[in-house]
Amino acid sequence: MTDLTDALPLPVPSQDFLSRLATRRSAPAQALAAPGPSEAELDQILRLGARTPDHGKLFPWRFVVLGLQTRAEIAEKLAVLAEVQNRPPKAQAVLAKLTAAPVTILVVSAPVPDAKPVWEQELSAGAVCMNLEHAAGALGYSASWITDWYSYDAQAAALFGVGEGERIAGFIHIGTLTEPPLERPRPDLAAKVTRLP
Repeated sequence: MTDLTDALPLPVPSQDFLSRLATRRSAPAQALAAPGPSEAELDQILRLGARTPDHGKLFPWRFVVLGLQTRAEIAEKLAVLAEVQNRPPKAQAVLAKLTAAPVTILVVSAPVPDAKPVWEQELSAGAVCMNLEHAAGALGYSASWITDWYSYDAQAAALFGVGEGERIAGFIHIGTLTEPPLERPRPDLAAKVTRLP
């Protein structure tokens, strides 16, 4: 563990890191298969995920590593709740995303009351999700950050142990793809960037 008085290295150019950012693409969650990260790799992914911007050093999030058995059991219960969603067939279909990958990390946003602005704390949880994806990619795995209806349904969220004042920031599904994902549309930066003198 790094001592708090240790100086961290200054950034240096990294073509590998730039390539990773230039080709990052979410994987289809239901296409993620074994192999997934080992326990040691999963610990590394979690450590790197936790190195996120965090105003006030509050760590306003937590991780739940969901095993295959737990996900299968929860998916059975979610199947019942899916029947009362707006579009039951679609609500049922997306449950395959929850059960396919070898490894799933649930990121729970858990803002600290009366501390820094809640929005900033929720952004920190989102940054954790992105860090987890990058860490998985650096180890050679593919990842998918998703939510779906069961992230926003109170009864469904309770099945994952999400408590009062908490919200699901995302499910990070990690595994291996048998085929590379296709590129998707990217924004026209000329329409998204304003430069001020």
